[in-house]
Amino acid sequence: MLPFTILVMQKAVKMVWEIRAASRVSYIFSALLLLWITLWSFGVSGVVASGIGDGGRWWLLLVFSISLFWTGAILCNLVHVTIAGVIVLVLAHNGQDAPPMPSRPLLRSLRHAISTSLGSICYGSLFTAAIRTLRWAIRGLRSRIGNNECLLCCVDFLFNLVETLVRFFNKYAYVEVAVYGKSFNCSARDAWELFQSTGIEALVAYDLSGAVLLMAVILGGLVTGSCVGIWTWFKRRDRFVMVGSTSMILGMILVGMSLVVVESAITSIYICYAVDPSLISKWDAEFADQIAETLHQRLQHRSGRDIPAHMVGVQLPNPAPEMV
Repeated sequence: MLPFTILVMQKAVKMVWEIRAASRVSYIFSALLLLWITLWSFGVSGVVASGIGDGGRWWLLLVFSISLFWTGAILCNLVHVTIAGVIVLVLAHNGQDAPPMPSRPLLRSLRHAISTSLGSICYGSLFTAAIRTLRWAIRGLRSRIGNNECLLCCVDFLFNLVETLVRFFNKYAYVEVAVYGKSFNCSARDAWELFQSTGIEALVAYDLSGAVLLMAVILGGLVTGSCVGIWTWFKRRDRFVMVGSTSMILGMILVGMSLVVVESAITSIYICYAVDPSLISKWDAEFADQIAETLHQRLQHRSGRDIPAHMVGVQLPNPAPEMV
């Protein structure tokens, strides 16, 4: 699935590149995140320097840590919903027979994200990243167990439990939130049922784009931390570890925020193809054919029997989505 994942990522980058203002949204929210980290650092410094007992201090630091990661996830998912809304609008209004594109689609999508969908974004940001990571870990453990039936049974139980949670907490819900303005749990459930009813789940289940983007984030952090750490080693050797580790974290945050637009494009591609494959074929007919061919192969591999070609990418009766 790695070649197909690379193909999807290339098309997602192409799609984001065509939306010139998409990167500006990422830059704005990156600046907001850096501002929040600065304020958070002052708060943590105050807690550390205060005369509060060790027990109360650790609880406050735990609260501060949760607030840091939660706020970061909210800002990332605000970008996610904004870009997803614009991409769906672009695909839905692409073609000669399509209705005209609404004016200022990016501003319209951003306003929708920070108003109507803000509650769903905050709620989903608490759980999606943790559940996605847990799912990757269990899948990796499951592939390494071998013939230990007892351990395999326990891991299968955990895997099925996480798969149930994925129905209600997954990154594809943000596209439904951007398009329809539904609650997060309802959007996640509808997105997963959409994938299962059309067979796209066979592609999504083995999608490696998240892992590739995570590796890019880690690499960006390592490069940033190494460069700043080397500079600090020659200037202030006593602060080498502190400055280097802080730079690595900031580098990961900034690279991660810049790559959210790519992840948003990938999830939008899968959702749009599941809803109506013609949305993708009007934009890039060759790419739509490659998705259909790969989906056909995955369904064959999963079922162990030949799947009729006309069953691949079955269209749903509902029309192309419009921005709420």
